[in-house]
Amino acid sequence: MGRQYILIADDVEVNRVVLDLMFCAEYDILQAANGREAIRYLAEGHDLALVLLDILMPAVDGFGVLDYMEDHGLLEKIPVILITGEAVEDSEERAYAYKIADVIHKPFYPEIVERRAKNIIELYQSKRRMEKRLKAQQEEIWLQERKIQEHSEFMIDALSTVVEFRGQESGEHIKRIKYFSRVLLKYLQKYYPEYKLDQDQINSMVRASALHDIGKIGISDAILLKPGELTEEEFETVKTHTTIGCDILEAFCRKRDEFYQHCYDICRHHHERWDGGGYPDHLKGEQIPLCAQVVAVADVYDALVSERIHKGALVNSVAYDMILSGECGEFAPHVLECFKFAKEDFFNLVDVLKVFDFV
Repeated sequence: MGRQYILIADDVEVNRVVLDLMFCAEYDILQAANGREAIRYLAEGHDLALVLLDILMPAVDGFGVLDYMEDHGLLEKIPVILITGEAVEDSEERAYAYKIADVIHKPFYPEIVERRAKNIIELYQSKRRMEKRLKAQQEEIWLQERKIQEHSEFMIDALSTVVEFRGQESGEHIKRIKYFSRVLLKYLQKYYPEYKLDQDQINSMVRASALHDIGKIGISDAILLKPGELTEEEFETVKTHTTIGCDILEAFCRKRDEFYQHCYDICRHHHERWDGGGYPDHLKGEQIPLCAQVVAVADVYDALVSERIHKGALVNSVAYDMILSGECGEFAPHVLECFKFAKEDFFNLVDVLKVFDFV
């Protein structure tokens, strides 16, 4: 690593020479006879440890240089010592408004300038080292959190896929639900700002959507794998997968945070309907959590276009019309509007997967 620079900006040559001799043993020196030259050096991006700046200079004065440094975010990175004559009124107060490191009045004592300068440089260097360490630590924490999230998502998908395979489905249902949910949430974020959805919330809801049917693990094979129509009693048993899933979540949950709440709400309420005609709690309207409103549409659409034990797959357009017409129950109006926006996204995914026999 090469030596750092000190920029000396002063229109009096003898001052520049004196200051140069004080620091040239440890630093490379840049001399500017006016503010314009100082700005040119600053613009060149030298690794500056310090700027020693006079106020009264031709072309551009010291405050012009400070304005440039402030506009380009340099004052937080490079310490500045202002060297000013006593005849300049209010210069010190004005200079400190820029949050410079120090002000030294002319005529100055070289040993005082040198001592102050070295202390200030060390202070700023220590600050920069601490900031770098902190940034490195934050990046390491972020990487660890990212790995934890990836591992958690893998386990969630694996557990959910076990349920899907048990029902003799491809396991791709989980991936499609997550995709459909993300698309709908993105449109909600764009067209319904009143929900104040941010990316973290969207990611949490999408991950939670994978667990929507986890409760089916508690439904017997005789009912879950029945090829024909379910009896009324059997259907009532199937409905309990919503509450069974919540019991599972509560048994294994150690941290009841936002993600847990999304998991719980989706698991319990993704079969609720806007008019109260769903289950298990017959919630109406905005009583239904937003994440469950979204997954409800995604789940029904995927069920319609997918081949199941007791039914064949419907074409995209038929499934789309059935949802909009209310044949599958009444869904949240704002989610249906986003479903209209997402029409091509939904159709394209299903068509692509059909080519690879995933639907």
